[in-house]
Amino acid sequence: MLNNILTHPGGRFRRDGPNSLSDVELLSIVIGSGSKGISAEEIASQLISCYGSIDRLAGIKLSELMKIKGIGPKKATQIAAIFEITKRIIRHLDGD
Repeated sequence: MLNNILTHPGGRFRRDGPNSLSDVELLSIVIGSGSKGISAEEIASQLISCYGSIDRLAGIKLSELMKIKGIGPKKATQIAAIFEITKRIIRHLDGD
């Protein structure tokens, strides 16, 4: 069990830091858990494959995110919230 925790993206994030993870792995941490028959990493991979890159997910409507298998209202909201937080941080750093 401990080995699984350390190889899971969240465990690797804690052990090795955020730079050790891919975009898919970071997004899977935000997604949290999978859905019936699909892991959080698989959901994250589908999202990035569908939209081309992690930065292209910013601004995607909740209804569009929910078209991906395993993404319901809660997960779509979590993903959108991360991008909104990022946008606000950038705006703050830019002095707006």
